[in-house]
Amino acid sequence: MAPTITSSTQITKSKKKALYNGMLYPRLIEEKMLSLLRQGKVSKWFGGIGQEAIAVGCTLALDKADTIFPMHRNLGVFTSREIPLSRLLSQWQGKANGFTKGRDRSFHFGAPEYNVIGMISHLGAQLSLADGVALRHKLDKTGQVALAFTGEGGTSEGEFHEALNVAAVWQLPVIFVIENNGYGLSTPTSEQYRCEHLVDRAKGYGMKGIRIDGNNIEEVYSTISKIKSELATHPEPWLIECDTFRMRGHEEASGTKYVPKELMEHWAKKDPISNYETQLISEGIYTQDEIDDLRAQLKKEINKTVKASFLETTIDSTIEKEMADVYSPSPEWQSTEINANTPTKEIRYIDAISEAMDIAMTQDNNLILMGQDIADYGGVFKITDGFMERYGKERVRNTPICESAILGIAMGLSLEGKASMVEMQFSDFVSCGFNQIVNNIAKVHYRWGLTVNTVIRMPSGGGVAAGPFHSQSTEAWFAHVPGLKIVYPSNPVDAKGLLLAAFKDPNPILYYEHKFLYRSAVQEVPTDYYEIPIGKAALVRSGALCSIITYGLGVQWAQAVCDDLNLDCDILDLRTLSPLDYDAIVTTVEKTNKVVVLHEDVEQGGIGGDISAYISEHLFEHLDGPVVRVSSLNTPIPFAKELEQTFLASNRLREAIERLIQY
Repeated sequence: MAPTITSSTQITKSKKKALYNGMLYPRLIEEKMLSLLRQGKVSKWFGGIGQEAIAVGCTLALDKADTIFPMHRNLGVFTSREIPLSRLLSQWQGKANGFTKGRDRSFHFGAPEYNVIGMISHLGAQLSLADGVALRHKLDKTGQVALAFTGEGGTSEGEFHEALNVAAVWQLPVIFVIENNGYGLSTPTSEQYRCEHLVDRAKGYGMKGIRIDGNNIEEVYSTISKIKSELATHPEPWLIECDTFRMRGHEEASGTKYVPKELMEHWAKKDPISNYETQLISEGIYTQDEIDDLRAQLKKEINKTVKASFLETTIDSTIEKEMADVYSPSPEWQSTEINANTPTKEIRYIDAISEAMDIAMTQDNNLILMGQDIADYGGVFKITDGFMERYGKERVRNTPICESAILGIAMGLSLEGKASMVEMQFSDFVSCGFNQIVNNIAKVHYRWGLTVNTVIRMPSGGGVAAGPFHSQSTEAWFAHVPGLKIVYPSNPVDAKGLLLAAFKDPNPILYYEHKFLYRSAVQEVPTDYYEIPIGKAALVRSGALCSIITYGLGVQWAQAVCDDLNLDCDILDLRTLSPLDYDAIVTTVEKTNKVVVLHEDVEQGGIGGDISAYISEHLFEHLDGPVVRVSSLNTPIPFAKELEQTFLASNRLREAIERLIQY
């Protein structure tokens, strides 16, 4: 059921002035930016001329505590939130007074102090972040909402479906605003979707929706105001389709030659600013002279600010500064020493993981667990069995099969100060959420200084005859991405300590857990809280013949071969794959002078290649033989047990070690 639109007569005179001024200011800024673009003084611009009513109307209808997720053409969001033009200009020029230290251009930035969260170029990704912010508001009963913009082209993306579906299932107070401006770059709506109106999709998701005139500032403002008021006491998602038009190209270099002349002329007559001027003059709210004076005053202020911005020095940085911002500072690790006096009990690898999660949930009431079947069912591996009864459905949340949206929600929760754990049912399935991890979660601290305090649990690995979609080693997919930390415990003690450390670390952690080890690895594990430092390898066996550098199940393989052959070898358990402990690698190589790099992953593109290259480049003079890589076959992992054994690296480890020792 659509809301009843508030009559324009209920909007006060002062509010009407604010609405008009709110549209005029970004319009004049844009006109100045287009002039600077033609002069070559700025590098790129995405024009929102003709669409100001949507950004301004939505923003002014919300409280400043409500979070907004804008896109390319939403300058009115930033100006309506009273972000200083000086900082916006610095941002657009890549200068230090901006928001991202020159690391983002255009509108790809966050201004969290204004509750504005910037986009990435993958258009639908911010919708799921809005879900995460809205989830926090629902859990804490704040009465606030999240509002996210998207274009009609972005509604074709899978993230749009996932974000709306989860918002509907969880009844989140989030407003999704579609700016339907007729074209996705040059592709018309007739080639984007087949439904008559995009808002018709709301019914399919089980949410409310309404289609409005996006060029009517009072209609936009009244609609969003009413919805905002309703959501304060009755949280639920809304889908708003705003009909509008883009009077400039997708960005200025694109032009508008593909748009029929008569269509441009039709929408020029519907310009939101000129039409509102006429209305306000007819209502006696403004005179033409007052409008002219207002324009002149705003232009003068804009010109003055622009002139000052060009005097700002170009940004300066160093390699050290750039590298320092990839991660949030690591915490001081606690209770890392485990000695003979430490109380322990014998538990399995899987129990150690469950125990760590239980401790973390008890210590942090803001920690939210999310994943498929993790609540009543306890997860497919039963790691969260009983958690829902202890901590409730609000904190132990079953999710739809929407990996990307759930990862985006995890980031949104972090923006609101809540930690999260996301369980991938199998690490193979994380490919469905790849964009959120590598382009949003991993980069946000480097881009604009925020942390994403989430742990993504990744059941991984072979040896269990689960075939090519449940047994892949996926860690190398992410080791290439700056900003992520990757841990991979090989035993129950490390499984508990590394997971507790991961919950404490303010950076996004991919926590790999080997399925074969779940119930086969048993160990005396400390019963109290302790942490294994992230980024520190462990020497699990000491010897002189050679160094075996490995992780995960590879540690057991290496120990078994050394036991069988009675070999005196170093076995270095990396434990953390990103960042690597290069100091430990240097120490063992300089000690034994011969190196085997072992991993279950396939050789091509595997982590072993990076380690081998590092050793060859930095430790060549310490080597008495070639660096030997032992890995699984460069094929997908097969299902049949016999084929899987042939595939796995363990099948070639013994021969490789013997060959190197004899070199």
